[in-house]
Amino acid sequence: MSFDLSNAVLRPLSNTKQQSIPVVSTKLSMRDIIDGWKVRWGFGRNRYLVKPGLYACGNPTASSMVLVSANYKLSFDALRKELSGIDAWILVLDTKGVNVWCAAGKGTFGTQEVIRQVKNVGLASLVSHRTLILPQLGAPGVAAHEVAKATGFRVVYGPVRAKDIPAFLKAGMKKTDAMRRVEFRLADRLAVVPVELVHAWPFAVGALLVSGLFWYLSGNLTPAAYFRYAALFLSPLLVGSIFFPCLLPLLPFKAFALKGCVLGSSWSLFAIGIFRLNGMEAASYFLLSTSLISFISMNFTGSSTFTNLTGVKWEVKVGLPIMITAALAGIVIIAVRLSMFLMKG
Repeated sequence: MSFDLSNAVLRPLSNTKQQSIPVVSTKLSMRDIIDGWKVRWGFGRNRYLVKPGLYACGNPTASSMVLVSANYKLSFDALRKELSGIDAWILVLDTKGVNVWCAAGKGTFGTQEVIRQVKNVGLASLVSHRTLILPQLGAPGVAAHEVAKATGFRVVYGPVRAKDIPAFLKAGMKKTDAMRRVEFRLADRLAVVPVELVHAWPFAVGALLVSGLFWYLSGNLTPAAYFRYAALFLSPLLVGSIFFPCLLPLLPFKAFALKGCVLGSSWSLFAIGIFRLNGMEAASYFLLSTSLISFISMNFTGSSTFTNLTGVKWEVKVGLPIMITAALAGIVIIAVRLSMFLMKG
């Protein structure tokens, strides 16, 4: 699902020494929108790429600004759709189809890749100035002084969000405090929910299997009874994937695993009361549900601005073994309950 050049026109540009450069539209097509929606749900995510290199918006000249982007198409589209009425160059780095923020952390949106692309496209002979505008979220991966030393281009970090680029350029490349601020608002948190739900399908299969065991052990082998248990065991997936991002700022503790544990234990106790579980059923459900919600919650560390690398490593090192132990304990309780049931039979 690489970038379709039907959205671009290869044509000579005025005041350039290049024969032809792809000129991209600043208006997203219906296909762009549909493909972007599919990627949000995890379909074709690893193939949603733009070919690295140089692109043009409008009719840029030698004095037009150069904006740097990742070759993840959602990042590229987020940039180009904000450039309506602006003549500019877009230099796309090869980030292996990863967005700017994650690529900066992994090193693919990095110093050497900026240097390589600047030289590959012959940027020094194309523009009369020596300025590159990089997204602020790419700063952790780029050493501006090394880029300047190797290419002669000065690095300027633009706003966090692409929608602020027109105002940023109009103000002479000066950022307001709001342009610098990194936020993780409700809309941002909900944007990652679809892919989390899709990635949770193995847990959904496991939940349905456990539901079948509880159904069998209940002795009430009616379809309604099975659907009751299925709803009970599928609910933690929805709580972890949807409720957690909604409630994130309100939950206590900084670590997402602990936040998820609070939400998970609260939900588990609520569900135990609503579904009237008792004894071994209640104990098993509490352990399985709480550990699953905590695990799904911890996965959001990769999408959030609330965390740092050290904190994430701590959560994985300390929290994950606890979650696994709790889940195994829940499974052991089910196994004991099953053996007791079979012995009676």
